[in-house]
Amino acid sequence: MAAVSDPVDLGAAWRSARPEPRPTRFHQVHGANIRVDLSGTRATRVESFAHGVCFSREPLAPGQVFLVEIEEKELGWCGHLRLGLTALDPATLASVPEFSLPDLVSLGHTWVFAITRHHNRVPREDRPEAEALAPSRPPALLVEPYLCIEQFRIPRDRLVGRSRPGLYSHLLDQLYELNVLPPTARRSRLGVLFCPRPDGTADMHIIINGEDMGPSARGLPAAQPLYAVVDVFASTKSVRLVQLEYGSFFPQCRPCRLSAA
Repeated sequence: MAAVSDPVDLGAAWRSARPEPRPTRFHQVHGANIRVDLSGTRATRVESFAHGVCFSREPLAPGQVFLVEIEEKELGWCGHLRLGLTALDPATLASVPEFSLPDLVSLGHTWVFAITRHHNRVPREDRPEAEALAPSRPPALLVEPYLCIEQFRIPRDRLVGRSRPGLYSHLLDQLYELNVLPPTARRSRLGVLFCPRPDGTADMHIIINGEDMGPSARGLPAAQPLYAVVDVFASTKSVRLVQLEYGSFFPQCRPCRLSAA
């Protein structure tokens, strides 16, 4: 494996299609109050408001989204789900910290953010004001079926949480069509992924109901395995993994590049 500081040759990886990544699952190592179902796709905090830290079973591939849907909420607690990435191997932890923030983050090589109604971007040095602005709302799902994040193009359909169930309800549901389902509500879908850069680092992006929140953290070690972190914290009681079908994995996001030119 290349050293973290060595540049990564991204061209070959992005030019060639790769097989779909394996379905995402929760790791068998998790917080003391978490119960993971037999399928490994649902994590529920069974008591208290803490000890709800979960990890992906395997490291994520570049551009792979670890996507969860909020299934249950619990009244009486302040605070919401937390999401991010870690270069720490969960299997090597002596014990899972009580909180992702600040406990897990304080161990180093971990980047986690609390999901709220507002999420700030990390500004680029050459565009500090533009990057700091809140991202604009994406077009309707049926108009723009793909979400473009840096070099990756991701089908938007499953990224967006429906405000009420039903196979065709979204066609008549203004909340779903306008993508205004609150990020902390039941059925909201929240995802995290990383995008490698030519200098050997990576940017972490958080997706809320099909909307890219922009780079949440920069300088992640792209050459190291990166695991997803989900903290089923406080008012969030249960989350379920949502599987994505990418079609051709590692596709270049040509529409984004052309529109930016």
